[in-house]
Amino acid sequence: MKASIYSRKSVFTGKGESIENQIELCREYMSKNYSDQKIEFLTYEDEGFSGGNINRPNFKKLLVDAKSKKFDALVCYRLDRISRNVADFSNTLELLQKNNISFISIREQFDTSTPMGKAMVYISSVFAQLERDTIAERVRDNMLQLSKTGRWLGGQEPYGFISKKVTYLDIELKERSLMILSPVCKELETVKLIFAKYRELQSAAQVAKYLNFAKIKGKNGGAWASTQLKRILKNPLYVKSSKRTDKYLKSLGINVFGTPDGSGYLTYNKTKSIRFDRDISEWIASTGKHKGIKSDTDWLEVQKSIQKNKNTNPRLG
Repeated sequence: MKASIYSRKSVFTGKGESIENQIELCREYMSKNYSDQKIEFLTYEDEGFSGGNINRPNFKKLLVDAKSKKFDALVCYRLDRISRNVADFSNTLELLQKNNISFISIREQFDTSTPMGKAMVYISSVFAQLERDTIAERVRDNMLQLSKTGRWLGGQEPYGFISKKVTYLDIELKERSLMILSPVCKELETVKLIFAKYRELQSAAQVAKYLNFAKIKGKNGGAWASTQLKRILKNPLYVKSSKRTDKYLKSLGINVFGTPDGSGYLTYNKTKSIRFDRDISEWIASTGKHKGIKSDTDWLEVQKSIQKNKNTNPRLG
């Protein structure tokens, strides 16, 4: 039987739960409880490293060796020697399970080679899932609060704007900073042209053809495509917010915040990842710090046209 012993201590010391003491106690435990087996020990030591994360050189080496199945059991003095982070700890146990490696903690009598030990693994996984869900909820709540301020939270800057850092004094007269969208006048003139041409031609493909023929470039100097134009036409970023636009966005199922005062809307929480969109009921729209450039009447008329054209079968030829 090959047993790896992992020991960790946050500060360099030769007293108490020192690296040496942890290793010796683990050896004694294994020799006593597995006296019927011949045990070959491998040791991994990280001294001066926190258990708050797994960014530790010898622990990373241990994980690599576990994937190569270089040992049959991982032994430690106490659970928190592996990690103080529940999710990291659970992921480590999952890796060990996949490679049929037992995990033994001598202080808590945690041994996954026993039925009770296996049950503890599942309990640990439950707590890890709880932590992940709590983090996700906390991120969402934080995003919701930030979205109400109308600040730019990062990502690809929309056509017609660049992000800009501004500073201000809070109610306690402390200096704070936030990112807002600052207009790019030349690009916004193109946005106005896009809306005007769409109302005239009633086709995003025809508008794209017009812009490309006129050699009007997109955000990164590329050619225009109909899908790109539809995103601009449907984006509430460009409309002057009003009670009418608030009502329209809410009718779509979007969560709307802020006072409609002529500013454009910023949208948040639209995607889970690059490839997947969230349900529209999870979207957040909030009045931003930038001014809208299209009247609510014009913008709503364009939304109506887009929906109408969407439901119309394309003509052949």
